Amino acid sequence: MNKPRSFEKLWRKRFESFATNAEDDAGIAGWSPTGLDARLRKFKEIWNSNNNILKKKYWLDAGCGAGTYSRFIAKQGVDIVGLDYSFPSLQKAIAKGEESISWCVADINKIPLKQNYFDGIICFGVTQALDDSANAIEGLSMIIRPGGYVFIDALNSRCLPHIWEHFSRKIRNKPIHLRYETVSNLHQLMRKNGLTNIRLYWLPILPARWYRYQWIVETRLTKWVFRHIPFFGQLLSHAFIVSGQRPQDIA
Repeated sequence: MNKPRSFEKLWRKRFESFATNAEDDAGIAGWSPTGLDARLRKFKEIWNSNNNILKKKYWLDAGCGAGTYSRFIAKQGVDIVGLDYSFPSLQKAIAKGEESISWCVADINKIPLKQNYFDGIICFGVTQALDDSANAIEGLSMIIRPGGYVFIDALNSRCLPHIWEHFSRKIRNKPIHLRYETVSNLHQLMRKNGLTNIRLYWLPILPARWYRYQWIVETRLTKWVFRHIPFFGQLLSHAFIVSGQRPQDIA
């Protein structure tokens, strides 16, 4: 099913509308509160379990929305730039009072920042609103410095509910409202742009009405199953995070 040509323009308007009409981080970003809670908790887990990440001092939050992740990273004693193309979103982010964060209004498809500068980049909640992920990954790969990490999340196109939604919209001749992504495509794009040490983190998120059972999909056993039997992670995870590292320059 083809996306309408105005897909990205529609999403830009939506994000501006979200920010204008909401005060909470989830509402500004267009997520449910439970969905944002699960996503942030997963990123904290990744951050706290990776000593290499903790050594990185200059970070970019590309598509920062209300600044949820930017504020978390800033509290780790790290310099962080929050970038978003929605000026209303940045206004709400700035109003939340974290003065150590720098803010930038820009489109992720045309990032006006210095190449080889950042030690770490996150790009969360963005790819589902893009025509494709290629331009974003190319741009992010250019501004990460050797040894730096790029983290990108996406909605999982192989998740059973998403497969059903796609089929349902197709038979009703309705255009897609979100763009789903595959792990293999993000892997390929990262490798194409010179990123290595690529890792996958499955992100299962239960619907809000079932969220009291979210802890089940976050147990060590479930994580082990998803890691060692990716087929289950693919079918049952609402989203995923892929990280890649730019190789160190060889002198």
